Amino acid sequence: MQRVRTTPPARRTEPYAEIPLKVAALRTLTKTQLGSPLPLPPRLARLYGEFRMRRSAHSLVFSNFVTTLDGVVSLQVKGHEAGGDISGFSAEDRMVMGLLRSVADVVVVGSGTLDADRKHVWTAEDIAPELAGEFRRFRDVMGMPRTALNVVVSASGALNLRRPVFVSGEVDALIVTTPAGSKRLMKNKLPSSVQVRAVRRDRKQISAAAILEEISRVHSTKHVLVEGGPRLLGVFYKESLLDEQFLTLAPQIAGRETRDRRLSLIMGQSFAPKDPLWGTLMDVRQSSKLLFLRYQFRPGR
Repeated sequence: MQRVRTTPPARRTEPYAEIPLKVAALRTLTKTQLGSPLPLPPRLARLYGEFRMRRSAHSLVFSNFVTTLDGVVSLQVKGHEAGGDISGFSAEDRMVMGLLRSVADVVVVGSGTLDADRKHVWTAEDIAPELAGEFRRFRDVMGMPRTALNVVVSASGALNLRRPVFVSGEVDALIVTTPAGSKRLMKNKLPSSVQVRAVRRDRKQISAAAILEEISRVHSTKHVLVEGGPRLLGVFYKESLLDEQFLTLAPQIAGRETRDRRLSLIMGQSFAPKDPLWGTLMDVRQSSKLLFLRYQFRPGR
């Protein structure tokens, strides 16, 4: 694979990352007893409370989304596609996002999420820069690299390789694509921090199992965080490869027109009534406005 170093463009963060983080401590309503407590730095422990993660023989795959009361996770309006408009640019939501990213060895997003957060890199520091020191200390104690591997899934390979996730030098990036997508990407000069992996079979939709397999070929991982979008998350649920769902509930009604493009948590897949997926509520935290829910799926997979 050809790699060359490029000069990264000036970084510009998303609007919600520019808002000063004045986060209040969450109130714990229900706390999971599964897994072992992680050694959070004092400030993170005060803000979030005790945080546990299960140990597993396989990579633990979990997801994090914020949704309105009526189930909208993206407004799909130009300039308002990302989660900040859903959470009300909540400092507490950003703190939780940063915490989950700091726990993860790998963060997986689809090309749609990349387009919605064009100037973003999927690190704890990028979403909550005021807590950057705490996130780094946590990963140091855990013996983890400074940032998680950012994985972008694109069957077509039609990606803008000038996005910060590829050229900022802040993260290592892996593009999982098809053979046709790989051929398209290899026509470009790739930064040295970017790898491309093609799934073995050329298909329109890349399977979750194939994504995890390609990740395992280049990166040792215990915790995989899926940040979407809803179509990519739906594939993980369809293949029963999602262990836990973190879901922030915002007290907002977004509404829908009959034929609008607003997205719900899962798109492109249907389960009920034939094959409904039921999770187990295992953890509930509360801020002044939001509920932070944590569900377990497929225990003991």
